[in-house]
Amino acid sequence: MDRRAVVGGGLLGMTALLGTGVAEGGQRDRQVNTARAVDDMRALLERHLERPFAEFAEIREQQHIFLKTSHKFPDFIDVGVNVWDRLHDWHVRQQLPLNIVRRDDGRYTMAFMFTTLLLRPDQADGYVSFGYDAR
Repeated sequence: MDRRAVVGGGLLGMTALLGTGVAEGGQRDRQVNTARAVDDMRALLERHLERPFAEFAEIREQQHIFLKTSHKFPDFIDVGVNVWDRLHDWHVRQQLPLNIVRRDDGRYTMAFMFTTLLLRPDQADGYVSFGYDAR
């Protein structure tokens, strides 16, 4: 019995390890296979959830470009609807505080790191603009 089957298998793995008579012969093999399948599914879900969003990379790239040229993070970056939704969902999934405000001009803003993102529904869904200052 390998360590992964015991750790990933929970109660089934422990039963197989201890040999309590519940898991014998073919039933033991099925339990080990089930435990491995559950462990593989868990690992797949963890990899999927930990994968950074492509939008994060684009926003961070624009922040870094602006930072290198002006030695500060940009005040604003405009984003499309899909980028906005993915960032919103990420905040909810990570249970992070979400700061969304509707400005006097009717535009929605969301705080992201040191930059304020402005929703631009008139742009392409995956749109990420260059960073810019409030000036």
